[in-house]
Amino acid sequence: MSKEAKEGHLTWWQMSLIGVGCIIGTGYFLGASISIQKAGWSVLLAYLLAGMATYIVFQSLAKLTAHHPEKGSFRTYAKQAYGNWAGFSNGWVYWSSEMLIMGSQLTALGIFAQFWFPSIPLWVFSAVFSGLGLFVILLGVEKVEKMENIFGVMKVAAILMFVIIAGAALFGLIEMGKPMDRSGKTSLFANGAIGLWGALVYAFYAFGGIEVMGLMAKEMKDPGDAPKSGKIMLAALTGLYVLSIFLVVKLTPLSSVNADESPFLTSLARYDLPFVSHAFNGVLIIAGFSTMVASLYAVTTMLVTLAEEGDAPKLFAKEGKWNVPLPAFTLITLVVIVSIIIALLLPGKLFEYVTTAAGLMLLYTWIFILFSYRKLMAKGLKDTILFIFSYVLIVGAITGTLWDPISRKGFFVSLLFLFLIASATWLKERRRG
Repeated sequence: MSKEAKEGHLTWWQMSLIGVGCIIGTGYFLGASISIQKAGWSVLLAYLLAGMATYIVFQSLAKLTAHHPEKGSFRTYAKQAYGNWAGFSNGWVYWSSEMLIMGSQLTALGIFAQFWFPSIPLWVFSAVFSGLGLFVILLGVEKVEKMENIFGVMKVAAILMFVIIAGAALFGLIEMGKPMDRSGKTSLFANGAIGLWGALVYAFYAFGGIEVMGLMAKEMKDPGDAPKSGKIMLAALTGLYVLSIFLVVKLTPLSSVNADESPFLTSLARYDLPFVSHAFNGVLIIAGFSTMVASLYAVTTMLVTLAEEGDAPKLFAKEGKWNVPLPAFTLITLVVIVSIIIALLLPGKLFEYVTTAAGLMLLYTWIFILFSYRKLMAKGLKDTILFIFSYVLIVGAITGTLWDPISRKGFFVSLLFLFLIASATWLKERRRG
């Protein structure tokens, strides 16, 4: 976005670190509780399958990027593959999903901060974190890249720290401070095959953020290295996810897992490690903040490309004296403020429906990526098999929400947003002629 950042300067390994920063967030550190509750031991299979499907989606996007880097990334490829309607609808589906989920990210950050300062109102922390995130975006893309690099390393270090501590606890090297509650043993299938099916969507949430790497890929020295940037990173990340969650379910009875608390904190709560809760709370704040900044970068870039290609008012592509187009930045600032207000005023369950809907809309974007790659570049039997495998898993994750009362309502909310965007697309195409 800044003039000095227009020429590519990132190596593939720097893009890998940015990817870690964009991906690891509250969807993993908190969302794992829900998936464990639903699936029991089979949650390991859910994360393994989600990681494999995510890898295929990323490789599809990366190969498109290597072939022809585009500022609009997946949205522009959808337009090239299927026409103007696909570019318009795909761009607005993604933009809406990220803006919808912004309020929940900021609310979660406020809750984490209240762990240390319980007397300060939630809205104060939400406002502070949103202000800091917007300030980082205002500084330009290079600051975002550097921040995600640093935070990515810190988040991986936190997972490794948990693995080491939990491994030591598993082998009896750390003394237990509180006796284990054996009343709820973690089972292979906590709620049968339906539980695994319902947990799949939360496993996918833990990998959300790969599409931001596509939007940042234009900053690479050699866009041809884009597939390499995710190959090692996603394989290692999937391994870390599966290993860390294995340790959680090994150390923690299912009855002890609480959806309102990180399962990593829950599993270590019985041990005399007073620093752990504070250290992990800090990691949760870092994770939430970095993914929020990545989302702000993504929606800003997407809005600008929509405006540049005539799918949003041209005003939003107008550049100012700062590092980002000020009209686009102003609109996003206003939407963030509204998002905070809605998150704080709406009843908890109602806002959870909206958050679930936003996550599902992100998966709809991934489906667009798969179909765009299939139309523009896919060749041979291997590409066909990989396409079918990842598509079936993503559709499985989406339909799995129908088995849970809360997720089911989120699914129908996502359909409502799809209907509104589809209606806008139809009207635009009709006006176009």
